[in-house]
Amino acid sequence: MRILVIEDDEMVGSGICKWLTKEGYTTDWLQDGLSAKQALQTEIFDIIVLDIGLPKLSGLDLLSHLRSRGMTVPVLLLTANDTIDDRVKGLDSGADDYLTKPYELEELSARLRALHRRFSQRAEPVIKHRGVALDPASHVITYKGEDVSLSRREFSLLHTLITNVGRVLSREHLTQSLYGWGDDVDSNALEVHVHNLRKKFGQTFVRTIRGVGYMIERDNSNSVE
Repeated sequence: MRILVIEDDEMVGSGICKWLTKEGYTTDWLQDGLSAKQALQTEIFDIIVLDIGLPKLSGLDLLSHLRSRGMTVPVLLLTANDTIDDRVKGLDSGADDYLTKPYELEELSARLRALHRRFSQRAEPVIKHRGVALDPASHVITYKGEDVSLSRREFSLLHTLITNVGRVLSREHLTQSLYGWGDDVDSNALEVHVHNLRKKFGQTFVRTIRGVGYMIERDNSNSVE
């Protein structure tokens, strides 16, 4: 999962990014609203962590712009003001959740997981499909009851595919979900990760849609837990 952090405070932004990277997320960081507005015109992110008090373009103005363009990416607002008026303004501008500074990084992670569950239309925290059970909180994966070890990017790829069961995801979408701006990406990196997932979960677990991308198909009962 790829997260864009938009925070102008150097210490806060750096701390969030280090924490989320340690948690296994692909994380990019911008420090003003205008740069974020430009980046979001071309880049794909799964969640945005957005500070309200940004230079050049405020967090609320950026959020209103995104929603006016029909962008539904989940947004978690960070605010230093814990007043009802501030919270109402943020939610009415299109925010999906908010955190008041100061906060614990563990709570930030939990709220991001909850946002992702909500937008994936899942109620249960553990994702289960075709013998695979993936726990985003603990990063524990089992297959047919046995523990499976995955690299950080293999875990991220599996997480993205399994939360979009039945949907074809383009190579560009998947690559952007795995790699941030500072990462070196080999031309065949995505194929290598897919190959490794197939070795661990079966050759038919991830399906190639030639010329488009990859998907995990629904099972015969159409049930995704």
